[in-house]
Amino acid sequence: MPPEKSAYALARYSRSPDSIRESIQWVRTHDSQKFLESFYFQYGHASIADLGHTVMCFEGISELAATEIEEEPLWDGQAKSSRYQDFSKSGFVTPPELAVSDAAIYRAAGDALLAAYAKVNEAVFARLGEQLPRPDDMKPEAYRRNLAARAFDVARYLLFWGVPTNVGQVASIRTVEKQIRRLKGSEYAELRSLGDEIAAACAAEPDCRWDAAGAVEPLAPTLARHADPDEHTGRARADLKRWAEQNLPAPAGLDVDRVDLVRPTNVPADIAATLLYPVTCRPFRELYELACGWSAATRAEVIDAALGSRTRRDELMAGFRGGLYAYDIVMDIGAYRDLHRHRRCQKFRQDYTGALGFDTPKLVAEAGATEVYESAMRAAFACMRELPAPGAEYLLPFGARSRFLFKMDFAEAEYISKLRSGVKGHFSYREIAWEMKCKMDEVEPELGRLIEATPPWIEDPLKR
Repeated sequence: MPPEKSAYALARYSRSPDSIRESIQWVRTHDSQKFLESFYFQYGHASIADLGHTVMCFEGISELAATEIEEEPLWDGQAKSSRYQDFSKSGFVTPPELAVSDAAIYRAAGDALLAAYAKVNEAVFARLGEQLPRPDDMKPEAYRRNLAARAFDVARYLLFWGVPTNVGQVASIRTVEKQIRRLKGSEYAELRSLGDEIAAACAAEPDCRWDAAGAVEPLAPTLARHADPDEHTGRARADLKRWAEQNLPAPAGLDVDRVDLVRPTNVPADIAATLLYPVTCRPFRELYELACGWSAATRAEVIDAALGSRTRRDELMAGFRGGLYAYDIVMDIGAYRDLHRHRRCQKFRQDYTGALGFDTPKLVAEAGATEVYESAMRAAFACMRELPAPGAEYLLPFGARSRFLFKMDFAEAEYISKLRSGVKGHFSYREIAWEMKCKMDEVEPELGRLIEATPPWIEDPLKR
Protein backbone atom coordinates (compact mmCIF):
# COMPACT_ATOMS: atom_id res chain seq x y z
CA MET A 1 0.00 0.00 0.00
CA PRO A 2 1.15 3.60 -0.48
CA PRO A 3 2.57 4.76 2.88
CA GLU A 4 -0.05 7.44 3.60
CA LYS A 5 -2.89 5.00 2.88
CA SER A 6 -1.22 2.36 5.07
CA ALA A 7 -0.99 4.90 7.89
CA TYR A 8 -4.66 5.80 7.45
CA ALA A 9 -5.80 2.16 7.43
CA LEU A 10 -3.84 1.20 10.56
CA ALA A 11 -4.81 4.37 12.40
CA ARG A 12 -8.49 3.72 11.62
CA TYR A 13 -7.99 0.09 12.66
CA SER A 14 -7.09 1.32 16.15
CA ARG A 15 -10.11 3.66 16.28
CA SER A 16 -12.95 1.45 15.07
CA PRO A 17 -14.35 -2.07 15.67
CA ASP A 18 -13.79 -2.99 12.00
CA SER A 19 -11.37 -5.69 10.90
CA ILE A 20 -8.24 -4.69 8.98
CA ARG A 21 -9.88 -5.87 5.75
CA GLU A 22 -12.82 -3.56 6.40
CA SER A 23 -10.48 -0.68 7.28
CA ILE A 24 -8.57 -1.15 4.02
CA GLN A 25 -11.83 -1.11 2.08
CA TRP A 26 -12.79 2.11 3.87
CA VAL A 27 -9.52 3.75 2.89
CA ARG A 28 -10.06 2.82 -0.76
CA THR A 29 -13.07 5.16 -0.85
CA HIS A 30 -11.91 7.93 1.48
CA ASP A 31 -9.25 10.65 1.29
CA SER A 32 -6.10 9.72 3.22
CA GLN A 33 -4.60 13.17 2.63
CA LYS A 34 -7.52 14.86 4.38
CA PHE A 35 -7.19 12.45 7.30
CA LEU A 36 -3.46 13.11 7.73
CA GLU A 37 -3.93 16.87 7.37
CA SER A 38 -6.35 16.79 10.31
CA PHE A 39 -4.99 14.16 12.66
CA TYR A 40 -1.24 14.30 12.04
CA PHE A 41 -0.47 17.89 11.14
CA GLN A 42 -3.38 19.75 12.81
CA TYR A 43 -4.07 17.66 15.94
CA GLY A 44 -0.50 16.41 16.36
CA HIS A 45 -1.18 12.65 16.52
CA ALA A 46 2.40 12.03 15.43
CA SER A 47 2.45 8.26 15.87
CA ILE A 48 0.05 7.91 12.92
CA ALA A 49 2.91 8.73 10.53
CA ASP A 50 4.94 5.84 11.96
CA LEU A 51 2.46 3.44 10.31
CA GLY A 52 3.40 4.14 6.70
CA HIS A 53 6.89 3.36 5.36
CA THR A 54 8.80 4.41 2.26
CA VAL A 55 11.71 2.80 0.45
CA MET A 56 13.99 5.51 -0.91
CA CYS A 57 17.41 5.42 -2.59
CA PHE A 58 20.04 8.12 -3.00
CA GLU A 59 22.52 7.67 -5.83
CA GLY A 60 25.75 9.54 -6.50
CA ILE A 61 25.66 11.56 -3.29
CA SER A 62 28.80 12.36 -1.31
CA GLU A 63 29.94 10.21 1.60
CA LEU A 64 29.46 13.26 3.82
CA ALA A 65 25.82 13.54 2.70
CA ALA A 66 25.30 9.80 3.19
CA THR A 67 26.54 10.01 6.78
CA GLU A 68 24.16 12.88 7.49
CA ILE A 69 21.22 11.08 5.84
CA GLU A 70 21.82 8.08 8.12
CA GLU A 71 21.68 10.17 11.30
CA GLU A 72 18.00 9.48 12.01
CA PRO A 73 17.64 7.30 15.15
CA LEU A 74 14.69 5.35 13.68
CA TRP A 75 16.26 4.42 10.36
CA ASP A 76 17.10 1.28 8.44
CA GLY A 77 19.33 1.16 5.40
CA GLN A 78 22.53 0.18 3.64
CA ALA A 79 25.29 2.18 1.98
CA LYS A 80 27.89 1.32 -0.65
CA SER A 81 30.74 -0.61 0.96
CA SER A 82 34.33 0.64 0.83
CA ARG A 83 35.51 -2.93 1.47
CA TYR A 84 34.06 -4.59 -1.60
CA GLN A 85 34.15 -1.85 -4.25
CA ASP A 86 37.05 -0.04 -5.92
CA PHE A 87 36.66 3.74 -5.62
CA SER A 88 39.78 4.68 -7.60
CA LYS A 89 37.78 5.66 -10.70
CA SER A 90 34.61 6.77 -8.93
CA GLY A 91 35.25 10.49 -9.28
CA PHE A 92 33.89 12.71 -6.52
CA VAL A 93 31.26 15.28 -5.66
CA THR A 94 32.36 18.92 -5.77
CA PRO A 95 30.56 20.89 -3.05
CA PRO A 96 28.34 23.52 -4.71
CA GLU A 97 29.35 26.26 -2.27
CA LEU A 98 32.90 26.41 -3.68
CA ALA A 99 33.69 29.22 -6.12
CA VAL A 100 35.27 28.35 -9.48
CA SER A 101 38.87 28.90 -8.35
CA ASP A 102 38.32 27.04 -5.07
CA ALA A 103 36.62 24.18 -6.92
CA ALA A 104 39.71 23.80 -9.13
CA ILE A 105 41.94 23.49 -6.05
CA TYR A 106 39.53 20.99 -4.55
CA ARG A 107 39.38 18.84 -7.70
CA ALA A 108 43.17 18.72 -8.01
CA ALA A 109 43.46 17.56 -4.39
CA GLY A 110 40.67 15.01 -4.88
CA ASP A 111 42.36 13.57 -7.96
CA ALA A 112 45.63 13.26 -6.02
CA LEU A 113 43.93 11.41 -3.16
CA LEU A 114 42.27 8.91 -5.51
CA ALA A 115 45.56 8.35 -7.35
CA ALA A 116 47.28 7.64 -4.03
CA TYR A 117 44.39 5.38 -3.04
CA ALA A 118 44.97 3.24 -6.16
CA LYS A 119 48.73 3.02 -5.53
CA VAL A 120 48.38 2.14 -1.85
CA ASN A 121 45.70 -0.43 -2.63
CA GLU A 122 47.95 -2.13 -5.19
CA ALA A 123 50.97 -2.13 -2.87
CA VAL A 124 49.05 -3.48 0.12
CA PHE A 125 47.38 -6.19 -1.96
CA ALA A 126 50.80 -7.36 -3.13
CA ARG A 127 52.17 -7.30 0.41
CA LEU A 128 49.23 -9.29 1.77
CA GLY A 129 49.85 -11.90 -0.92
CA GLU A 130 53.39 -12.28 0.42
CA GLN A 131 52.31 -12.41 4.05
CA LEU A 132 49.29 -14.70 3.65
CA PRO A 133 49.78 -17.66 1.32
CA ARG A 134 46.58 -19.22 0.03
CA PRO A 135 45.39 -22.15 2.20
CA ASP A 136 45.03 -25.41 0.30
CA ASP A 137 41.32 -25.59 1.10
CA MET A 138 40.53 -22.05 -0.17
CA LYS A 139 39.61 -21.50 -3.80
CA PRO A 140 41.77 -18.96 -5.67
CA GLU A 141 38.86 -16.59 -6.34
CA ALA A 142 37.77 -16.59 -2.68
CA TYR A 143 41.39 -16.00 -1.66
CA ARG A 144 41.70 -13.06 -4.05
CA ARG A 145 38.43 -11.52 -2.79
CA ASN A 146 39.62 -11.77 0.82
CA LEU A 147 42.95 -10.13 0.08
CA ALA A 148 41.21 -7.42 -1.95
CA ALA A 149 38.83 -6.66 0.93
CA ARG A 150 41.73 -6.29 3.38
CA ALA A 151 43.66 -4.11 0.94
CA PHE A 152 40.62 -1.86 0.48
CA ASP A 153 40.40 -1.59 4.29
CA VAL A 154 43.82 0.07 4.24
CA ALA A 155 43.44 2.10 1.06
CA ARG A 156 40.12 3.56 2.24
CA TYR A 157 42.03 5.88 4.58
CA LEU A 158 42.72 7.96 1.44
CA LEU A 159 39.08 8.19 0.44
CA PHE A 160 37.41 11.41 1.50
CA TRP A 161 33.99 12.84 2.28
CA GLY A 162 33.53 13.96 -1.33
CA VAL A 163 33.64 10.50 -2.94
CA PRO A 164 30.24 9.38 -4.24
CA THR A 165 28.16 6.61 -2.75
CA ASN A 166 24.67 5.14 -2.85
CA VAL A 167 22.30 4.72 0.10
CA GLY A 168 19.06 2.76 0.31
CA GLN A 169 16.74 3.45 3.23
CA VAL A 170 13.46 2.21 4.69
CA ALA A 171 11.82 4.72 6.99
CA SER A 172 8.42 5.77 8.24
CA ILE A 173 6.91 8.90 6.76
CA ARG A 174 7.29 10.49 10.19
CA THR A 175 11.04 9.83 10.10
CA VAL A 176 11.24 11.03 6.50
CA GLU A 177 9.52 14.29 7.49
CA LYS A 178 12.12 14.83 10.23
CA GLN A 179 14.88 13.94 7.78
CA ILE A 180 13.62 16.45 5.21
CA ARG A 181 13.35 19.23 7.79
CA ARG A 182 16.82 18.49 9.15
CA LEU A 183 18.45 18.35 5.71
CA LYS A 184 16.73 21.53 4.54
CA GLY A 185 18.23 23.30 7.55
CA SER A 186 21.76 21.96 6.97
CA GLU A 187 24.85 24.11 6.58
CA TYR A 188 25.78 22.04 3.50
CA ALA A 189 24.22 23.09 0.18
CA GLU A 190 24.20 19.49 -1.08
CA LEU A 191 22.09 18.42 1.89
CA ARG A 192 19.67 21.32 1.54
CA SER A 193 19.20 20.32 -2.09
CA LEU A 194 18.65 16.69 -1.07
CA GLY A 195 15.97 17.79 1.39
CA ASP A 196 14.16 19.51 -1.47
CA GLU A 197 14.57 16.44 -3.68
CA ILE A 198 13.13 14.09 -1.03
CA ALA A 199 10.11 16.35 -0.62
CA ALA A 200 9.64 16.45 -4.40
CA ALA A 201 9.93 12.65 -4.56
CA CYS A 202 7.24 12.30 -1.90
CA ALA A 203 4.91 14.47 -3.98
CA ALA A 204 5.57 12.44 -7.13
CA GLU A 205 4.83 8.94 -8.34
CA PRO A 206 7.41 6.31 -7.31
CA ASP A 207 10.33 6.19 -9.71
CA CYS A 208 10.64 2.39 -9.52
CA ARG A 209 7.57 0.17 -9.06
CA TRP A 210 7.44 -3.57 -8.40
CA ASP A 211 4.02 -3.96 -10.01
CA ALA A 212 4.23 -2.12 -13.31
CA ALA A 213 0.50 -2.70 -13.89
CA GLY A 214 -0.58 -1.41 -10.49
CA ALA A 215 -2.26 1.89 -9.70
CA VAL A 216 0.00 4.93 -9.95
CA GLU A 217 -0.25 7.70 -7.36
CA PRO A 218 2.09 10.02 -5.42
CA LEU A 219 4.26 8.46 -2.73
CA ALA A 220 3.43 10.70 0.27
CA PRO A 221 1.92 13.98 -0.99
CA THR A 222 0.64 15.26 2.37
CA LEU A 223 4.08 14.92 3.94
CA ALA A 224 5.65 16.82 1.04
CA ARG A 225 3.49 19.88 1.70
CA HIS A 226 4.44 20.25 5.34
CA ALA A 227 8.17 19.47 5.54
CA ASP A 228 9.59 22.94 6.11
CA PRO A 229 13.26 23.55 7.09
CA ASP A 230 14.36 22.92 10.67
CA GLU A 231 15.72 26.33 11.63
CA HIS A 232 15.83 25.61 15.37
CA THR A 233 18.89 23.34 15.33
CA GLY A 234 21.07 25.79 13.42
CA ARG A 235 20.03 28.73 15.59
CA ALA A 236 20.50 26.77 18.80
CA ARG A 237 23.96 25.70 17.67
CA ALA A 238 24.91 29.32 16.92
CA ASP A 239 23.56 30.45 20.32
CA LEU A 240 25.46 27.70 22.15
CA LYS A 241 28.66 28.49 20.25
CA ARG A 242 28.34 32.16 21.17
CA TRP A 243 27.77 31.25 24.84
CA ALA A 244 30.82 28.99 24.84
CA GLU A 245 33.04 31.66 23.29
CA GLN A 246 31.90 34.25 25.82
CA ASN A 247 31.84 32.16 29.00
CA LEU A 248 34.10 29.13 28.88
CA PRO A 249 37.58 29.50 30.39
CA ALA A 250 40.68 28.77 28.33
CA PRO A 251 41.00 25.05 27.50
CA ALA A 252 42.59 23.11 30.34
CA GLY A 253 44.59 20.94 27.96
CA LEU A 254 43.14 17.86 29.63
CA ASP A 255 44.94 14.75 28.43
CA VAL A 256 42.45 11.91 27.99
CA ASP A 257 42.77 8.50 26.37
CA ARG A 258 41.66 7.90 22.80
CA VAL A 259 38.58 6.20 24.25
CA ASP A 260 37.45 7.91 27.45
CA LEU A 261 34.46 6.58 29.40
CA VAL A 262 32.52 8.89 31.72
CA ARG A 263 29.52 7.83 33.79
CA PRO A 264 27.68 11.10 34.45
CA THR A 265 25.71 11.31 37.68
CA ASN A 266 24.76 15.01 37.58
CA VAL A 267 22.01 15.10 34.94
CA PRO A 268 21.82 18.91 34.40
CA ALA A 269 25.62 19.05 34.11
CA ASP A 270 25.55 16.13 31.69
CA ILE A 271 23.00 17.89 29.47
CA ALA A 272 24.89 21.19 29.55
CA ALA A 273 28.18 19.47 28.68
CA THR A 274 26.57 17.49 25.87
CA LEU A 275 24.99 20.61 24.37
CA LEU A 276 28.37 22.37 24.38
CA TYR A 277 30.37 19.41 23.08
CA PRO A 278 29.60 19.85 19.33
CA VAL A 279 30.39 23.59 19.37
CA THR A 280 33.79 23.24 21.06
CA CYS A 281 36.93 21.16 20.54
CA ARG A 282 37.17 20.05 24.18
CA PRO A 283 36.98 16.54 25.64
CA PHE A 284 33.61 15.66 27.14
CA ARG A 285 35.23 14.99 30.53
CA GLU A 286 36.50 18.58 30.70
CA LEU A 287 33.09 20.03 29.83
CA TYR A 288 31.28 17.76 32.27
CA GLU A 289 33.64 18.59 35.16
CA LEU A 290 33.26 22.30 34.39
CA ALA A 291 29.46 22.02 34.35
CA CYS A 292 29.44 20.10 37.63
CA GLY A 293 31.25 23.02 39.24
CA TRP A 294 28.89 25.67 37.89
CA SER A 295 25.90 27.05 39.73
CA ALA A 296 22.43 25.93 38.68
CA ALA A 297 21.93 29.38 37.17
CA THR A 298 24.97 29.00 34.90
CA ARG A 299 23.87 25.57 33.73
CA ALA A 300 20.44 27.05 33.05
CA GLU A 301 22.03 29.66 30.77
CA VAL A 302 23.43 26.86 28.58
CA ILE A 303 20.13 24.98 28.52
CA ASP A 304 18.15 28.14 27.79
CA ALA A 305 20.53 28.99 24.92
CA ALA A 306 19.61 25.63 23.37
CA LEU A 307 15.87 26.27 23.81
CA GLY A 308 15.58 29.92 22.83
CA SER A 309 14.71 29.24 19.17
CA ARG A 310 12.49 26.20 19.77
CA THR A 311 8.99 26.27 18.28
CA ARG A 312 5.94 24.08 18.80
CA ARG A 313 7.04 21.71 16.04
CA ASP A 314 10.58 21.24 17.36
CA GLU A 315 11.47 18.37 19.64
CA LEU A 316 14.15 18.73 22.29
CA MET A 317 17.60 18.52 20.73
CA ALA A 318 19.53 15.27 20.95
CA GLY A 319 21.75 16.84 23.63
CA PHE A 320 18.89 16.37 26.09
CA ARG A 321 18.98 12.63 25.45
CA GLY A 322 21.63 10.26 26.65
CA GLY A 323 22.51 7.05 28.40
CA LEU A 324 24.25 5.83 31.51
CA TYR A 325 27.64 5.86 29.81
CA ALA A 326 29.36 8.51 27.70
CA TYR A 327 32.18 7.33 25.45
CA ASP A 328 34.29 10.24 24.18
CA ILE A 329 36.27 8.82 21.24
CA VAL A 330 39.01 10.23 19.02
CA MET A 331 39.02 8.08 15.89
CA ASP A 332 39.43 8.28 12.14
CA ILE A 333 36.27 9.35 10.35
CA GLY A 334 36.21 6.08 8.41
CA ALA A 335 35.64 4.25 11.68
CA TYR A 336 33.01 6.81 12.65
CA ARG A 337 31.30 6.22 9.30
CA ASP A 338 30.78 2.60 10.43
CA LEU A 339 30.09 3.08 14.14
CA HIS A 340 27.64 5.97 13.78
CA ARG A 341 25.10 3.59 12.20
CA HIS A 342 24.34 2.07 15.60
CA ARG A 343 20.86 3.25 16.51
CA ARG A 344 20.48 2.52 20.23
CA CYS A 345 22.74 5.36 21.29
CA GLN A 346 23.03 9.11 20.92
CA LYS A 347 25.89 10.40 18.77
CA PHE A 348 27.47 13.84 18.72
CA ARG A 349 30.39 15.13 16.68
CA GLN A 350 32.68 18.10 16.75
CA ASP A 351 33.54 20.10 13.63
CA TYR A 352 35.49 18.38 10.85
CA THR A 353 38.58 20.58 11.13
CA GLY A 354 41.42 18.11 10.54
CA ALA A 355 43.16 19.61 13.56
CA LEU A 356 43.76 16.20 15.17
CA GLY A 357 45.87 14.86 12.29
CA PHE A 358 45.50 11.46 10.68
CA ASP A 359 46.12 7.77 11.35
CA THR A 360 48.44 5.57 9.31
CA PRO A 361 47.70 1.82 9.11
CA LYS A 362 50.78 -0.32 9.81
CA LEU A 363 50.35 -2.15 6.51
CA VAL A 364 51.11 1.10 4.65
CA ALA A 365 54.70 0.99 5.94
CA GLU A 366 54.97 -2.78 5.50
CA ALA A 367 53.92 -2.36 1.86
CA GLY A 368 56.51 0.38 1.27
CA ALA A 369 53.82 2.97 0.57
CA THR A 370 54.52 5.42 3.40
CA GLU A 371 55.73 8.27 1.19
CA VAL A 372 52.79 7.99 -1.22
CA TYR A 373 50.31 7.82 1.65
CA GLU A 374 51.70 10.61 3.85
CA SER A 375 52.37 12.98 0.96
CA ALA A 376 48.78 12.66 -0.23
CA MET A 377 47.45 13.19 3.30
CA ARG A 378 49.60 16.26 3.96
CA ALA A 379 48.65 17.78 0.60
CA ALA A 380 44.94 17.22 1.27
CA PHE A 381 45.15 18.86 4.69
CA ALA A 382 47.05 21.82 3.20
CA CYS A 383 44.35 22.28 0.54
CA MET A 384 41.63 22.06 3.18
CA ARG A 385 43.20 25.00 5.00
CA GLU A 386 43.06 27.05 1.76
CA LEU A 387 39.38 26.41 1.14
CA PRO A 388 36.37 27.96 2.91
CA ALA A 389 34.12 25.90 5.19
CA PRO A 390 31.90 24.01 4.92
CA GLY A 391 32.95 23.04 1.37
CA ALA A 392 36.51 22.37 2.55
CA GLU A 393 35.24 19.53 4.74
CA TYR A 394 34.46 17.42 1.66
CA LEU A 395 38.23 16.99 1.23
CA LEU A 396 38.73 15.44 4.68
CA PRO A 397 40.20 11.93 4.20
CA PHE A 398 38.72 8.94 5.98
CA GLY A 399 42.03 8.59 7.83
CA ALA A 400 41.63 12.00 9.49
CA ARG A 401 41.02 11.93 13.23
CA SER A 402 38.11 13.73 14.83
CA ARG A 403 36.29 13.69 18.17
CA PHE A 404 32.92 11.98 18.69
CA LEU A 405 30.68 11.36 21.69
CA PHE A 406 28.55 8.19 21.97
CA LYS A 407 26.07 7.94 24.87
CA MET A 408 24.41 4.61 25.59
CA ASP A 409 23.22 2.09 28.15
CA PHE A 410 25.19 -1.01 29.11
CA ALA A 411 23.34 -3.30 26.69
CA GLU A 412 24.41 -1.17 23.73
CA ALA A 413 28.00 -0.90 25.02
CA GLU A 414 28.09 -4.70 25.25
CA TYR A 415 26.60 -5.08 21.77
CA ILE A 416 28.99 -2.66 20.05
CA SER A 417 32.05 -4.03 21.86
CA LYS A 418 31.21 -7.63 21.03
CA LEU A 419 30.09 -7.08 17.44
CA ARG A 420 32.65 -4.56 16.29
CA SER A 421 35.70 -6.23 17.88
CA GLY A 422 35.19 -9.42 15.85
CA VAL A 423 37.89 -10.60 13.45
CA LYS A 424 35.71 -9.88 10.39
CA GLY A 425 35.64 -6.16 11.18
CA HIS A 426 37.83 -3.26 10.06
CA PHE A 427 40.97 -3.04 12.22
CA SER A 428 40.28 0.60 13.12
CA TYR A 429 36.91 0.13 14.77
CA ARG A 430 38.02 -3.24 16.16
CA GLU A 431 40.55 -1.36 18.29
CA ILE A 432 37.93 1.17 19.37
CA ALA A 433 35.46 -1.57 20.32
CA TRP A 434 38.12 -3.38 22.35
CA GLU A 435 39.04 -0.19 24.19
CA MET A 436 35.35 0.39 24.94
CA LYS A 437 35.29 -2.99 26.68
CA CYS A 438 38.52 -2.22 28.58
CA LYS A 439 37.13 1.12 29.78
CA MET A 440 33.98 -0.62 31.00
CA ASP A 441 36.22 -3.04 32.92
CA GLU A 442 37.74 -0.04 34.70
CA VAL A 443 34.56 1.93 35.38
CA GLU A 444 32.11 -0.96 35.96
CA PRO A 445 34.12 -4.15 36.64
CA GLU A 446 30.98 -6.05 37.64
CA LEU A 447 29.55 -5.43 34.18
CA GLY A 448 32.72 -5.26 32.11
CA ARG A 449 33.33 -8.95 32.74
CA LEU A 450 30.11 -9.70 30.81
CA ILE A 451 31.45 -8.27 27.55
CA GLU A 452 32.92 -11.00 25.36
CA ALA A 453 34.99 -8.82 23.06
CA THR A 454 37.81 -10.03 20.82
CA PRO A 455 41.26 -8.45 21.39
CA PRO A 456 42.66 -6.78 18.25
CA TRP A 457 45.78 -8.93 18.35
CA ILE A 458 43.64 -11.97 17.55
CA GLU A 459 43.38 -11.87 13.76
CA ASP A 460 42.07 -13.98 10.89
CA PRO A 461 42.80 -11.86 7.79
CA LEU A 462 41.33 -14.41 5.38
CA LYS A 463 37.96 -14.39 7.09
CA ARG A 464 35.29 -11.89 5.99
